[in-house]
Parts: sequence; C-alpha cells; structure tokens
Amino acid sequence: MSSRTAGLASFWADLPPAGRWLLSTVAVQTLGRGLTLPFTVIYLNEVRGISLDLAGTLMAVIAVVALAVTGPGGTLTDRLGARVMLLLATAAQLLGCVVLAFATTPASVVVSFVLLGVNFGISWPAFNALIAAVVTGPARQVYFGVNFALVNLGIGLGGVIGGVFVDVHRPATFTAIYLADAACMLVPLGLLLGPLRHVHGRAEAPAETAAQPGSYLAILRRPEVAWMTVLTFLGTFVGYGQMEAGFPAFARRVSEVSTGVIGFAFAVNTFVIVACQFLVLRRISGHRRTRVLILMAAMWALSWCVLGLTGLVPGGAAAVAGVLLFHAVFGFGETMLQPTVPAITNDMAPDHLRGRYNAVNAGAFQGGTIAGPVVAGLLLGHHLATQFVVMLVLGCVAIVWLALRVERLVTPGVNGLVEDHQRVAAS
Repeated sequence: MSSRTAGLASFWADLPPAGRWLLSTVAVQTLGRGLTLPFTVIYLNEVRGISLDLAGTLMAVIAVVALAVTGPGGTLTDRLGARVMLLLATAAQLLGCVVLAFATTPASVVVSFVLLGVNFGISWPAFNALIAAVVTGPARQVYFGVNFALVNLGIGLGGVIGGVFVDVHRPATFTAIYLADAACMLVPLGLLLGPLRHVHGRAEAPAETAAQPGSYLAILRRPEVAWMTVLTFLGTFVGYGQMEAGFPAFARRVSEVSTGVIGFAFAVNTFVIVACQFLVLRRISGHRRTRVLILMAAMWALSWCVLGLTGLVPGGAAAVAGVLLFHAVFGFGETMLQPTVPAITNDMAPDHLRGRYNAVNAGAFQGGTIAGPVVAGLLLGHHLATQFVVMLVLGCVAIVWLALRVERLVTPGVNGLVEDHQRVAAS
C-alpha cells in the first residue's frame, strides 16, 4: 500500500460516523451545481435575452442577499445549531433552482437569485461550523482539503454533462439542468433528516465567557481576523468571483470558444484538483498556511495571464488550449486555498462562536462574489479585456502582501505549524 493510500485510509478510519456521512455524499450533492455553474451567464444572456451588463448585475444579487443573511445566519448557527440552518438553506436552494429553470424575465431571475442567496449566505458558516464540530485538531485541514476535492469532483462531472447536453438554441436543455440541480438538493435534506439528525453542531459558551457578547464588531477588532477578512474578499474577487461571470464571458466574447469548451475547461479544473489535492495536502502539512496562500496567488496570477493571451488568438485551437490551460493552473492554485483559509478561520474561533467567525469569513467571500461579476460585466461589456486581466493579476500581488500581514499576527498553531507527532497522517 502506498503512503498516500495508507494516509487516506488512516484519515478515513479516524473519522467519526458523521464525518464519513458528510464526505461520502459530497460529490452527489454538488453534481447539480456543476451542471449549472459554467452556464448561468450564458443562459441569461444567450437564452433569455438579458444583456451581459444586466446579467452580471443580476448574478450579484445572489451575493448581495447572501451577504445580508450571513450575519444573522452565523448568529443563529451558534444559537440553534448548524443542522437546523443547513435544512433551511438547502430548502431555499431547491426552490430557487426550480424558479430559475422557468425564469424568462429579470424579475423572475431576481426571485430565484434571492432564494439562492439565502442558501449561500446561511450554508457557508453553518456547513463549516458543522465540519468543525465533527472533526477536531489538525485533521480539519485534511478534511477541508478532501471535502474540496470531492466538491470539485461533483462539479466537474456536472460540468462535463452540462457542456455536452445544453444548447443555446434549445432552452429546454437549460430548464432540465436547473431542475436536476434542484433534485440533487434532496440528498443533503435526506442526510440531515436521517443519519445526521442527532448532530446539532452547537456548543455552549464556557461559564467564564458567558457574559461576553461575542459580537461581530468584537470579532473584527481582532487584527488577525480583520486581515484574514480582507484577504478572503480579495481572494474571492480574483478567484471565485470570476468563475461564473468573468471567465465564461471572457472565454465566449474574447477567446471565442464554444460552450462545450467552457464546460470541458471546468472538467479539466476538476481533474487537476482531484489529482493534486492529496499530494498538496501531504506537502503543506506542518507548513505555514500563509506561505501556501502566497503560492496560490502566484498560480492564479499565471492562470489569468494565460487566459489573457487567448484573446490574441480568438476562435482557434490556441484559444481552446489556452482556456483549458487556464483552468488547469487555476485549479492547482485552488488546492492550496481550501485547506488553508477555512482551517485558519476555525482554528482562530472559540467553539461557541464558530458560526459567527465563519459568518465573517463568509461575508468576505460574498463581498468578493458581489464585486466580481459586476466588475467583470462592466469591463468585458465595454470591451476592456486587457484591463480586466491586469486588474486580476494585480489583485494576486495584493494577496501576497496580505498573507504576509496575517502571518505576523496569527499564532504558529493557527498558521499550521504543529509538532510532527500531531500531524495528520496524510503522507
């Protein structure tokens, strides 16, 4: 048995039953997300006739709503438990997908995106709090990384299926993928109502801190939390904030590749993440998480440069190759993000405030997804493709500076420096 296989087997064997249930269903849960993720802007613009500028603005509605509910969602997660909040969020996601499947006007799209925003705003802090309640110690970093690989496996498979299936000349194909996304939400609902019905994900405040309010303002006054919040916002803006709007729009309008190529690019992204995530987990175990974030920023800057160069050879084989290479390099960078930022956030957080700490992180994430699509829509809608790429590369440079700031503020343990005997057997 290889060291990698032995490490994963040991990790799985050490997980409590709730952790195994969560991991074993992740790929199925996210399959529907993969069906729709690469194509929402294309759906709004080319199928429903909504302008690219307006489509980018409409997509920001999801993040605006998510940002509005993230704070209350984090507080309720600490008070009611992560499981209850995840049930609410998942139901909103299911209904939102059904509405979007039949949406033909901007108003109906807004209704759908409000529901999707409720899910994203609540589920982020609730899900991370649930994981942190189930998995403790250094194993969290490994768990977040493995979970991310499985999420991308589901998304990537969905992207391949969606890229082959959808056709802008057949609106019914888009209706079908959004209904399939809704159906996939039945999996987490069944999980939370069945095997995980006893896992509430709530911790009581220690007696000595019960009188302290634990407000968001008090949390953000911690310098390390404040700088991590800025880093998360910027990382989302140059990364995930562009995946649903900036990248597809650039690939279609500037690189001039087909929807099939875009779907396959997401599959390449998934393959790289699934193939490299476990190797990355082995390499980063016991090393500074902030240094890992610096390497991630370098990979993302390189990926955006590659995508920018496809604009010089639009519509040809070189453009197709560049679009695929973009997602390969970007995906390798992603393997360094998910095991680090959530782990830093949850290692900083007291157990009874975990929902609120994750809500702060989620709020920064939602802020990046608000700004990302809007800026992408404005720049690409006005044919400013070069400025778009330069902006993202400079954003990656700023991430390096922020990571070094955080490094000086967090404790070595929070930054991933643990003794050899404490490290999870990921190698």
